[in-house]
Amino acid sequence: MPTPPEGPVYARHTARVLLMNKEDRLLLFKFHSSRRRFIWLTPGGGIDEGEALNEAAARELREETGLVVSPDALGSLVAYTGGFADLGWIKGVFREDFFFYRVDSLDIDMSGFTEVERKAISAHRWWSLDELAATDEAVVPWDLAPLVTSILRDGPPQNAVALPWHH
Repeated sequence: MPTPPEGPVYARHTARVLLMNKEDRLLLFKFHSSRRRFIWLTPGGGIDEGEALNEAAARELREETGLVVSPDALGSLVAYTGGFADLGWIKGVFREDFFFYRVDSLDIDMSGFTEVERKAISAHRWWSLDELAATDEAVVPWDLAPLVTSILRDGPPQNAVALPWHH
C-alpha cells in the first residue's frame, strides 16, 4: 500500500510575490475570471513537483515579468491564505504563499506567459497603496493594502501573516 503524503494535499498550491517598486507601487495583473468579470492579482503561480516555495516564486517572477531573482533573495514568507474553492476547472482546498520583493524599476516582460495566462491576463499595473485601499475593483488577496503598508512601515513580519480567504 502506498504511503500517504505528509501534510495537507492541496488542489492547488501557489507561490506569489508582492513586487514593489521604488515609488512604493505594487505590481498586479488583471486576470479575467469565469466567476467574476476580472480580478487583480499578484505575480505567481503553481508549485512544480519537488520545487521549494521560493524557487517557484522566483521562477514565476521570471516567467511573468522577466525579472531574474535568486530564490534566496526573496527572503521568508510574509503572508499566506487558503481555503476551499470551486473554480470550475479545479475544485478543492487551495493555498497561496506570499513573498515580498522590491525593485528599483522594471519593464514588465510577459513573453514567458503560458497560453492560459496569455488568454486570461489582459493588463498589468503598478498600484499605489492609496489606490489599492480605495479601489472598488476585485483585488486578491484581501487585506493586501494593510499588509503592504505594514511591511513598508515595520519591515517583513517575523511570522507569515494569515490573510482572509477570498473565495
